[in-house]
This record gives sequence, structure tokens and C-alpha cells, in this order.
Amino acid sequence: MLGNDIAALIGFACETALWGANCVLFFLSLGLLYRKGRRGDLNLTIFIIHCLLFVTCTAHFGIEFNHFYTTLNSSNTVAGFANETKALLAADVFISICDLLGDAMLLYRCWVMWGDARWVIILPVLSAVAGFICLLQVVHFVATLSPAAPVPPAAVVPLTTAGYVLPLCTNVMATGLLVLKIWWMTRVPAGVDYGLQRSNNLANRATAVIIESGLIYLFTQLILVVLISIKHPAEAIVGVMAVQIYGIAPTLIVIRGALGINTK
Repeated sequence: MLGNDIAALIGFACETALWGANCVLFFLSLGLLYRKGRRGDLNLTIFIIHCLLFVTCTAHFGIEFNHFYTTLNSSNTVAGFANETKALLAADVFISICDLLGDAMLLYRCWVMWGDARWVIILPVLSAVAGFICLLQVVHFVATLSPAAPVPPAAVVPLTTAGYVLPLCTNVMATGLLVLKIWWMTRVPAGVDYGLQRSNNLANRATAVIIESGLIYLFTQLILVVLISIKHPAEAIVGVMAVQIYGIAPTLIVIRGALGINTK
């Protein structure tokens, strides 16, 4: 059986690797956005969300790294590494903020691709905000009822699940709308040669769907919700990995847009 401390350590190691990848992609995107900005073609909304998301992801990793260093420095052992602290409660809040900012990036992309139609994103926005409020309430309950427990008390598990299911619903709706729009905009017109051009079109469409619709983001959230629902210790691994994936998936969208290969 996977112990809570070992799961937390594995999660920290995985987050470290993903944070490194996130840093590389972020600074690559900044270089591309700088070139785009010099041409007067910079989307300020995307840029602000993008930077805030990276700062939040980095803040979460910084708290986790400090916790790792402090635990080893104080006891020379990893026993109790998974136990909550006030700093880790702050890290939990950053998870929720990262999730909300990642959703904001996808929803903004969805809004733009659907011709600035506000009705398209009303329900996903409400779902994302409701999930964020639920998770903030969970953090409050944990800090009040069981501040040192490695996992949330059983009494708040339903609220925790709702806090992750609602953003998952947001992602399902946003992803579905993006996939539909990308499929419609990249379909091969009738009468066009279905040889090599069709193969290239299918490959480009598949790439666009996976990256621009945030399917990586969606699958990560789905796995996390399942693990939380069954109370599996591996939620400590996927939970911290998800923070960096929340940053990486939108960054890939930004890079495609900066390179001029996004679907419009």
C-alpha cells in the first residue's frame, strides 16, 4: 500500500521535473511574445493570465521545496512529510488559483474562437468559480478541523470532490466547444484531393485538438477527481503534478499562437 509520506515525496519529485519543463516553455513563450509584441500584435489579456499562471505555479513549487528542505533539515527523515502545515495550506490555495487561471486561459480562447460569443462561456465560468469557492472552503475546514492531517477529514471529502468536479465540468465544456470549433474550421472541403493533403490535415487537426483544447489539462483533472473520490494516496502525487500541468497546457497554446500556427 502506498503510504502518504512516500506519495507526497513522489509527487514533489514529479512536480520538480514538471516545473523545470514549465520554466523552459514559459521563457520560450516570453521570447516569442516579445517578438510578437514588437510587431504590435500582442494580446495583453493572454499575456497577463500567462504570467500570473507561471508565478502561481512557481509559488506553489517554492512552498513545496521549502517544506521538503525544512522537513529534512529538522529531522533528517521524511516521516510526517505529508502532514499539513500552514505553509502547505497556502500551497493548497495556490493549487486552486492555478486551476482557476488555467480555466480562464481556456475559456478566453474558447470565447475568441466562437466569435466573442459570451453565452458560450457563461456556464463554464460559473462552474469554475463555484469550484474555486468550494476548494477555498475546504482549506478553511482543514485548517479548522484537522490542520496536521495528511489528507482532508472524511467530513469534507464530498466538498473536496465537488471542488474538483466543478472545474472538471468547466474543462469538459470548454474542451468540447474548442474541439467542435477546431474540427469545423480544419475540416477538408468536399472535392479536395484526399491523398497526402488529407493526411497532413488530419495530423494538424489532431495536434490542434490536443494542444489548443487543453486535453492534457482535462485528462489530468479527470484522474485527480477519480483518485480523490476513492480516497487513494496517489492523489498526493497527481495533485501537485497537476499544478504544473495547469501551467504547461496553456503555455503550449500561447506558444502555438505566438508562432502563428493556432487555429483561428
